[in-house]
Amino acid sequence: MSWPEGYRYDFGGSEEQRSEAFGGMTTALVLGVLLIYMILAAQFESLVHPLVIMLAIPLEVIGVFGALILTGTPLSIMVLLGILMLTGIVVSNSILLVQMVNVLRHRGLPLREALVEGGAIRLRPILMTALATVLAMVPLALGTRAGSELWQPLGIAAIGGLTTSTFLTLFVIPVAYSIAESAVARLSRLLGSGQAAGTADH
Repeated sequence: MSWPEGYRYDFGGSEEQRSEAFGGMTTALVLGVLLIYMILAAQFESLVHPLVIMLAIPLEVIGVFGALILTGTPLSIMVLLGILMLTGIVVSNSILLVQMVNVLRHRGLPLREALVEGGAIRLRPILMTALATVLAMVPLALGTRAGSELWQPLGIAAIGGLTTSTFLTLFVIPVAYSIAESAVARLSRLLGSGQAAGTADH
């Protein structure tokens, strides 16, 4: 639209409120991710393992947007609230897996065997947690009761995000863990050889 000189337009009403709410939820999501990383870094005493664990968050987002596309649900504040809620759940699944792998490695198992056995041990609790949450969200996603349309996008987002993150976590997290550990070991060897060379020169 071409506007005469001196005229302009602004979005107001519901659109203005939506924009403000999206900004607030985005800030909350970013702060939540930063806090999760700091807590995990302190818990695992590592800067690498928290990054591996938090790979579950993008896997969750894939399922959320896939569910929105399949159901024709628009992006809303409730969807963002669902993403924020799911972040803690999907990260806890990754924590279960990585923590068990670390325990098995401390017991002396090689990296590959620890990843395979850790995944087998943690498979049941991860699936039970995900299934319980998905089933609890089904009535919300169906929106059969009057007035439930407001919460329906949250249920759809939760089901889609949790479904994809649960299954992809079982494959992506072990692969990422293996790659990260190999990179750390390679870097340690390079630093060790550099220090040894420096000592020999002296």
